[in-house]
Parts: sequence; C-alpha cells; structure tokens
Amino acid sequence: MWVIAGLVGWLLLCAGVRWLMDNPREDLETGLVVRGFALYARLVHRLRVEGRRRIPTERHPGPLIVLANHTAGVDPILIQSVCPFEIRWMMAEDMRTSSLEWFWKYARIIFVDRLGRRDLRATREAIRHLRGGGVLGIFPEGGLERPAGQIMPFQKGIGLIVAKTGASVLPIVIDGTPQVDPAWASLWRASNSRLRIGEVIPAGALGDDPKTYADQLRERFVSWVGWPKNDSPPSFPESLGSESLVANATTQTSPDIATA
Repeated sequence: MWVIAGLVGWLLLCAGVRWLMDNPREDLETGLVVRGFALYARLVHRLRVEGRRRIPTERHPGPLIVLANHTAGVDPILIQSVCPFEIRWMMAEDMRTSSLEWFWKYARIIFVDRLGRRDLRATREAIRHLRGGGVLGIFPEGGLERPAGQIMPFQKGIGLIVAKTGASVLPIVIDGTPQVDPAWASLWRASNSRLRIGEVIPAGALGDDPKTYADQLRERFVSWVGWPKNDSPPSFPESLGSESLVANATTQTSPDIATA
C-alpha cells in the first residue's frame, strides 16, 4: 500500500515539475513566476481574454513587437500572463524602484531615459533583441491613457524599430484595469480587466515609409476598437511610458542607429 502511495506521489511530483518547467526559460523559477502571474490575473483582476487564438503559440515567435495601449502599471503582468513566450518590456528609468532591482534584472527590462536626453543604448538593445528573434513589449502612446477609452497619439519611434528589424506587431487593447495614480497602485487593486487580442500585423503590411508606421498602427487601433482619438492628452510626467524616449532617441539621425 505504501509502495503504491509512494509511486503515485512520485508521479504527481514529476508531473508538477514538468508542468512548471513548461515555460519560456524552461526552469523552475520562471515556472513559478509564470504560473503565479496567471493565478494573480485570474483571481485579483478576473482577467478575460478575447481573441486568444490570435496569440502566437510558439515559444520564440520573434521578431515580434507586442503593442498595447497603456492603462495601468499592472498592464505588462496581465499581458505576460496569457502569452506562452517571454516578452521583454521597455520601461522608464525614473520608475526603476531600487527595492525591485532583483526583479528588473530577472525580467531583463530595457530601461529608457525619458528626461529629454538621447538614449541610443536602449534603442540599440531593443533592436538587437528583436533581430535575435526576441519579443519586445512597447506602449506606443508614451504614457497612461487619461481619460481611459481613448487612443492617444502613437510615438514615431515605433516606425523605425519596425523598419530596422522587420518585426511583426501583435496589437493588444487593455481595459477595465484600476484607474489609479501612481500607476503601480493598480498592482494591489482588484478589477474586472479585459485583453482584446488583434491579428498579427506583418511589417510588410505597413508599406515602405517608416515615417507613416506609427500613424497607420494608431488608425488600425481606432478602427478596431471604435474608441475616439485623443490628440491633446494631458501631461502626466510621473506616468509616462518608455516609448516616449524611444521616439526621442530614434527620430534623431545617428550613424549608431542607422547601423544598429
């Protein structure tokens, strides 16, 4: 009897380990993080997903840019919780909380200086990551949507990144997240959040002029979700996303970027 119980226990343990190892990095630590994100999204934010079938199922579907509107600090966690591949996010340097440095390093966040200085280092790293077949997460509006349910202008830098890497774009619309400031407060507020997944957009579908890519992508979002445009969004310096600095860095002519 004890032998059978021990065998069953061993089989369950092996199945559990295998389940945890089924993650982008194929290690137990990441398995715990991934499963934890999924449980957190389901229990705390009661996350609903529409269009899940449109999410690439490959472990390494890159070069791919996950492009989403930005509603709250919890956005990256909700998106990552439904994707079978690892997303490397871009994040503003001034939101880099020192107490979470271990997590920033673990997640391999690409930090961007958004204080008006050229940040070619972050742009090069983003392009290098995509060219290596990675997945990059960007919030193209450059800041939190305020008010929610409107599409703010997309930063122009996204066009250059797409053009330099030939990356496809996976559009995602988020709504229902806690509308609180500061953005990180959304991590401990319950919500009824929703992700709407759009069809993957191949880079070639955007034409030959990278200068138009950002506007084209914005128009696709507007047409898709039916939200109005907000061409004069309020300025929330403490809430701005990293893409505003990507735009600042990439829209300047530079030999470093041209050959990155």
